[in-house]
Amino acid sequence: MRKSVFKIHSWLAMISFIPILIISLTGSVLVFKSEIDHWQMPEKTKVGVHNERIPLDVLHLTIRTAHPDYIIGTWEIFSDDKADTVYLIKSGTHDWYKVHINQYSGKILSRPVGLHSDLTDWLLNLHYTFLLHDAGLLVASLFATAFVVLGITGIVLYRRFWVRLLQVRWRSATVVLFTDLHKFVGILSSPVILILGITGVYWNIAEFAHEYTEHPHESKALSTAPYNLDLPFQSLVDQSTHYLPGLRPTYLVFAYEPDMQIMVFGHMHTTNPLYSDYSSGVIFDKSSGNFISTWDIRTMPTLDKVVDSFRELHFGTFGGIWTQIIWCIVGLAPVVLTITGIYLWMVRHKKIKPTRKTTCVS
Repeated sequence: MRKSVFKIHSWLAMISFIPILIISLTGSVLVFKSEIDHWQMPEKTKVGVHNERIPLDVLHLTIRTAHPDYIIGTWEIFSDDKADTVYLIKSGTHDWYKVHINQYSGKILSRPVGLHSDLTDWLLNLHYTFLLHDAGLLVASLFATAFVVLGITGIVLYRRFWVRLLQVRWRSATVVLFTDLHKFVGILSSPVILILGITGVYWNIAEFAHEYTEHPHESKALSTAPYNLDLPFQSLVDQSTHYLPGLRPTYLVFAYEPDMQIMVFGHMHTTNPLYSDYSSGVIFDKSSGNFISTWDIRTMPTLDKVVDSFRELHFGTFGGIWTQIIWCIVGLAPVVLTITGIYLWMVRHKKIKPTRKTTCVS
């Protein structure tokens, strides 16, 4: 049994280590995506905090006037020093773009650019599609699954890790040192690796299914906004907090598809740190603005709560800066595991000789 598990672990690692390294390295960087955007392009993403936001109706009109060839699809709402991000659809196409706008002054901070034009957006695309578009979602999900299997088989192989958990024989032969390092880093990082792998697999498969079931490629491109442009958008956002007391609106989705309504997503104030910024919300009619329904994470089924927690768990944001740092560091664990694992594999398969006469420990 152990030999079979070891073969699965070693051969799967050798087959998939390059894609897993790409996923891991980009993921570690993307933990601090917002901070990197602030540092790299502060003139587009960072704004001074003022007392009040300009009403969304005014901001919406500002974007429409400046970019009449685009249809506003969604809107990220911020109340701190992050500029609002507005996602646009080019009229007559299925292509999405984004712009940044200062929600306190009404100044448009950038021109429309593709969703993968900025550095961190390009890295995000590499992270979960390998730049292969929709097909890349499946490819990345396969290697994320391999990531999970490696984590599980590693735990099975070294399930008695606690006996010598903190003992790394630094002065021993390279093969012994690398064996200890491989076990030590692998076991300590395995809980986070499993979280990252499982949530990543789910997201990629869910996104792929969404693209091919709800976004059929033969659907007609929009030429005009399929919702009432005269609706009081700021009032709808304000009303959302009335229908769901404790809601902090974070994301406004306009009805950019025929069967969609206007939706206000938000974070529900609770003691659970795993609820995401999109966990609850309110739906309004796209023509009249009348209230339709709400969804509240606190009363939703357990499975829905678990799926919603994937966002916080994947990015490590549930515990603030400290969990982000831990997630960033652990995300680099596959680098150590790859170096030590390849060396041990080559020794075992007699591709290289150990630096000293010693028995390879598995």
